[in-house]
Amino acid sequence: MRGFAFGLVVLIGLSVTVLSLRPGGFRKQLRFVARRFRIMLVLGGVFVAGSTIIRIATPQGVIADYGPPALAIVLAGIFMVVGRDPSGTTDSSI
Repeated sequence: MRGFAFGLVVLIGLSVTVLSLRPGGFRKQLRFVARRFRIMLVLGGVFVAGSTIIRIATPQGVIADYGPPALAIVLAGIFMVVGRDPSGTTDSSI
């Protein structure tokens, strides 16, 4: 249990350090993290719904075996494109 707690503290400390070092400041980076988290939640829901449909429509066969991993790969690609940092952001508070 102590090892888990220590690892959690180290993970939080490392995350804060990395986010602080990136350009744009800590608050801006946290907004990007929140944005990616919302995108991940939506894509996770799409995966659960899609894999459920695949399992109900084809309970046996090649599609049932390779459909969910293929769906996960496609959704990971979508996340890589949609989850990028916005390039044209301007911060008027600076």
